[in-house]
Amino acid sequence: MNKVFLIGRLTRDPELRYTSNQIASATFSIAVNRTFANQNGEREADYINIVVWRKQAENVKQYLTKGSQVAIDGRIQTRTYDAQDGTKRYVTEVVADNVQFLDTKSSRATNNDFQQPGMQPAFNDNATPYDFSSQPDMGGSDISSDPFKDFGSNIEIGDDDLPF
Repeated sequence: MNKVFLIGRLTRDPELRYTSNQIASATFSIAVNRTFANQNGEREADYINIVVWRKQAENVKQYLTKGSQVAIDGRIQTRTYDAQDGTKRYVTEVVADNVQFLDTKSSRATNNDFQQPGMQPAFNDNATPYDFSSQPDMGGSDISSDPFKDFGSNIEIGDDDLPF
């Protein structure tokens, strides 16, 4: 079985190409944080090359940029080619079956706090909390009132009333 699941951030903008048969192919790499720290206590990341095909490749090019967070599922593929100097080169990459966009360009534009691929946004502990009381009443439920006050102190529920 050859199945890979990854979550990371793009390290560069996707590159879109078309084959001679006009099939779209996009390539990019993502940084995936390791689950452990090195000897200095720092968390390292692995940089993994991704290839995606057809319409999904065009969507990746259109909607993702450097720093976008994605979830990928696919398979590992190894291929070889002959370099211009005559040496044989080996390439290992993930061929994505699915690319899930975990954020959008607009959400990144409004939150420029991430510093490097794989880093979480920084939050300011001194920020003023949002005041919900200044918002107009939209007719929603009031969580301070008891929604069951008209039913008495006990509510009888039989086994036939349960959906499971």
